[in-house]
Amino acid sequence: MKPNMMSVVAAFVFFHLLSIATVDISFCSGRSTYVGGCIESERQALLTFKQDLNDSSNRLASWIGDGDCCNWAGVVCDNFTGHVLQLRLQNPHLEPEFDPEYFPEYEAQYEAYLRSQLVGKINPSLLDLKHLIHLDLSYNYFEGIQIPRFLGSMQNLRYLNLSYAGFHGMIPQQLGNLSNLQYLDLHSYYDEFYVENLMWISGLSLLKHLDLSGVNLNKTSDHWLLKISSLPFLEVLHLSHCQLQHFPRIPVVNFSSLTTLDLSFNDLDSSLVPNWVFGLSRLVFLDLRFNRFESPIFDGLGNLTSLRHLDLSHNLFNGSIPNWLSRFSHLEYLSLFYNNLQGSFSNAIGNLTSIKTLDLSSNKLEERIPTSFGRLCNLRSISMSRANLKSNISEVLDIFSECVSATLQSLDLFNCQLSGHLTDQLGRFKNLETLELRTNSISGPIPSSIGELSSLKTLDLSENYISGPIPSSIVELSSLKKLDLSENSISGPIPSSIGELSSLETVYLSNNKLNGTLSQIHFSNLTRLVHFEASDNSLIVVKLNSDWVPPFQLWSFSLRSCQMGPHFPLWLHSQKSLNQLDISNNGISDVIPDWFWKSLSQFSLLNLSHNQIHQKIPNFSNTGEFSTLDLSSNKFFGPLPHISFDVHDILDLSNNALSGSIFQFLCYGMDESKTTKYLSLENNSLSGELPDCWMKWQKLISLNLGNNKFTGNLPTSMGNLSSLESLILRKNNFSGVIPVASLEKCTGLWIFDAAENQFVGNVLTWIGERFSSMRVLILRSNKLHGLLPMELCQLSSLQILDLADNNLSGNIPRCINNFSAMVNVDHLGRTAIMYYMVGSISFGEHVSLIKTGKEYEYSTILNLVRVIDLSKNNFSGEIPREVTSLVGLQSLNLSHNSFSGRIPQLIGAMREIQSIDLSSNQLSGEIPQSISSLTFLSLLNLSSNNFSGKIPLSTQIQSLEASSFTGNDLCGPPLPEL
Repeated sequence: MKPNMMSVVAAFVFFHLLSIATVDISFCSGRSTYVGGCIESERQALLTFKQDLNDSSNRLASWIGDGDCCNWAGVVCDNFTGHVLQLRLQNPHLEPEFDPEYFPEYEAQYEAYLRSQLVGKINPSLLDLKHLIHLDLSYNYFEGIQIPRFLGSMQNLRYLNLSYAGFHGMIPQQLGNLSNLQYLDLHSYYDEFYVENLMWISGLSLLKHLDLSGVNLNKTSDHWLLKISSLPFLEVLHLSHCQLQHFPRIPVVNFSSLTTLDLSFNDLDSSLVPNWVFGLSRLVFLDLRFNRFESPIFDGLGNLTSLRHLDLSHNLFNGSIPNWLSRFSHLEYLSLFYNNLQGSFSNAIGNLTSIKTLDLSSNKLEERIPTSFGRLCNLRSISMSRANLKSNISEVLDIFSECVSATLQSLDLFNCQLSGHLTDQLGRFKNLETLELRTNSISGPIPSSIGELSSLKTLDLSENYISGPIPSSIVELSSLKKLDLSENSISGPIPSSIGELSSLETVYLSNNKLNGTLSQIHFSNLTRLVHFEASDNSLIVVKLNSDWVPPFQLWSFSLRSCQMGPHFPLWLHSQKSLNQLDISNNGISDVIPDWFWKSLSQFSLLNLSHNQIHQKIPNFSNTGEFSTLDLSSNKFFGPLPHISFDVHDILDLSNNALSGSIFQFLCYGMDESKTTKYLSLENNSLSGELPDCWMKWQKLISLNLGNNKFTGNLPTSMGNLSSLESLILRKNNFSGVIPVASLEKCTGLWIFDAAENQFVGNVLTWIGERFSSMRVLILRSNKLHGLLPMELCQLSSLQILDLADNNLSGNIPRCINNFSAMVNVDHLGRTAIMYYMVGSISFGEHVSLIKTGKEYEYSTILNLVRVIDLSKNNFSGEIPREVTSLVGLQSLNLSHNSFSGRIPQLIGAMREIQSIDLSSNQLSGEIPQSISSLTFLSLLNLSSNNFSGKIPLSTQIQSLEASSFTGNDLCGPPLPEL
C-alpha cells in the first residue's frame, strides 16, 4: 500500500475510533453532539413516533420542526454517520418504593413520576431507525397494550428496556429475532406479562443481561430453565415474582458466566435444590428471599465463596447459623431476616470482614452478641430486631464502640429485651443515621451525647421506660427526619428549640408525661413536617393564633387528651393535605366552622370525640371515603346527617343528643352497599321503628343502638347482616317476639344484648341452636317466659349469661357444665372480645352488668368476665350440683326465685367466684363448710331463705354485713350474739 494511502486509512480509522469514543461519552447524557445534522427520514420517524404519545411534562419539547434530531432530548446519534443509535426515553422519575397513600412523604415523588410518564402507543415508525442499538422506554405507561411485535424486526438492537412501561399480555415470540441483543429487561408488575414457552429466547445467543421479573412463567413447565441455560454469555438473570414452584429436574445446566441470580418472590421449596446452583463459582449476587425453603440453610451454599450479596430472608430456614459463613471474605450484604433460625449468634459472622449490611432479625436467636462482631470494621448497617439478647444496652454499644462505630450508619435492635441506661458512649457513633431501639426495657434519661450524632436521620426509642426530659442537645440533630419517643415516661416540656430542626418530617411523642405549653415557636422552621403526634400527655396548646399559617402541610396530626380548646383550631384551614386528625378530648366547646365540614373529603380518619361541640351535624355529600369517623361524646343535636360517602371501618356518633328517625341516615344512598364495620348510635334520643333497609350494610361486624327510644319489632332485613358479631339493643322500647328470621344469617354473633326492652316469648331455644359462638347473652328486664331449654347448653363459649328480671320458670338444666368458657381458667391466653384499632382510634365492645343493684360497664377486661345472673324470675327446683363445675365463674346471682333444697356441697370448688347472691329463695339446710375456701369472695347474700346452723368461718365470710344472713335460722358471726 502506498504511504499516502496508508495515511488516509490511518486517519479514517483514527477519526472513526474518535467518533465511537464520542458516542460512548454522549450516551451518558442522552444527547448527541453531532454537528452535521440528523438523517431526514429518521427525524420524520421520530416526529411520527411522538404523535402517538401524550407528553404532559413536555419531556419531548425539543422534538419540533426542522431542528437537528441529534440534539433532541433522549436522542443519541452516531457522530460519524448521523444515524440515530439510541433512544433514552425512560422516565427520569422512578416510582417511589412506598405507597404515598400511607407514606405521604412520597406523594411529591409519585406525582412527579406520573407527570413525567410518556403515555400512548408505540408507532411503527421506529422501524425507520434502522441503526438503532439502544431503546429504553422504561417507567412510562403504554396503556396496557401488548409489546409490539414489530420490535422483533429491529435486529440491530443490543439494549432493550421495557420495564414497568404499562405493557400487558403475552410477550411476543418475535423478540427472539433480536440476535444482537445483549440486554433485555421486561421487568413488570406481578402477572402483567406471561409466556406459553420460551423457545424464542434461544435466538438471543449474545444475551448477557435478562430480567423477566413479574412475568408468569408457570405455563412453561421445565422449559424456562432449559432455554435460559442455552444462553452461553448470560451474566445476569432476574426471575423474581415469576410464579416458579420448583427447580426443574435438569442434571446439567451451563451457567458458567452467571454472576447474578435472582429467584426471589417465588414458591420454591427445599424438595429439590439441584447441585448446579451450588456450582456457580462466579456468582457474586444471589437472592432467594420470599420462597418456601424450610430445611437448614443449604451447606452447598458454602461453595459460593465469591458472593458479595446473599439474601435468604422471608423463608422458613431452621437450625443454626452455619459456620461455613466464615469463608465468605468478600461478602458485603447478608440477610437472614424472618426465618426460624435458632441458637446463638455464630462467631463465624465475626470473620465477615467485608460485610457492610447484616440483617439477622426476626429469628429465634438468643444469647449475647459475640465480641467478634466488634471486628466488622466495614459494617454500615446491622439489624438484630426480635432477637432474645437479654443484654444491657451499654454492653451492646461497647462491642461496636471501636472500629464499627466509625462506619455504622444503621443500628436496629427493636424488641431485643435490652435493658439498662443509654450512656454517653452513644456519642461515639458519629456516622449513625438510623437508631432503632423500640420496644425494649431501656430506662433512664436520654443522654445529652445524643446531640453529637449529627448525621442521625431516624431516632426511635419508643416503647421503653425512658424517663426524664427531652435533652436540649436534640437541637443539634440537624439531619433528623424522624423522631419517635412515644410510649415512655418522658417528662417536662417539649423544648422549643425542636422548631429549629428543619429536616423533621415525623414527630411521635404520644403516651408520655410531657407537660407545659405547645406554641408556634415549636413549629417555626418545620417546613417538611408531615406527621405530628403528641397524644395522651398534659400539654396545653397556646398562642396558635387564628391568623397563624403553619410552615408545613401535615398528613397526620394527633393531640388526643391534651388541652387545645375551648376554640376550634382555625389554623387547620391551611392544611390541604391533612388525612388523619385526632383532637379528641381537647376541651373544645366551640362550633365547627363550615369550611371544615366542607373539607372532609381530604380525610380518611377524623376523631373529634369527647369534646363539648354543640351544633347540628350537617349533611355530608360527595366527601370521598373515610376509614374512621368518630364524633362521639359531644353535644351534637338534631337529626342524624345524610352520609353519602362510605366509612369503611368505624362510624361512631354515640353519646350525643341526636334525635328523630334513623330512616334517612340508614337508607340514604341505597344504590351502593356500605362497607362500615362498626356502627354505634347508642346513648342518643333516636326514636321510631327501625327501617327495613339493612341489606346494604352487610359488612357490619358491630351494631350498637342501645339507650335510645326505638320502638316496634326488628325488621327482617337485619337477617342480611351475616358478618355481625355484636348486636346491642339495650334500653329501648322494642317489643314483640324476637323473630328467628330477623337474625337467621347472623350465626357469628358473639354478643347479643337486648336488655331493658319489651320483648316477649321464649327465644332461648333458637339462640342455643343457631349461635354456637355466643359469648355474651344479656336479655334481662324483658317479658320473656318459658323454660331454660337444653339447647342453651350448646353455647360452650358463653362467658356472660344475664336473663334476670323476666318471667322464666322451671329448673336450671344440669348440662350447664357445658359452658366450657366458664369452666376453664386462663387469665393470660384469653382473646379480647371485639377490640379494633384504626390509626389512633380504638374501638372496643362494652357491656353493662347489674351487681348489687348498681350498673357496671365492662370494656377492656370484658374478655375476662364470667357471670351468670338468673335473678328475679320464677325458677324452681334445686340448684344443680353441676354449677360447681364452673370453676371460672366470678359472679352467680340466683336471687328472687323459688329455688329449694340445699346449696351444692362442692361450692368451694368455684375458686374464682367473687359474688354469690342466693337471697329470697326457699333454700334450706346448712351452709356447706367448703364455702370457706372461696378466698376471692367479696359478696355473699343468703338472706331470706330457710338456712339453719352455724355460719362457716373464714376471713371473707366474717367480714360481710350481717344483713347477708338475716331471714334464716343461722348463728355465729357476723350475726350478733343473742
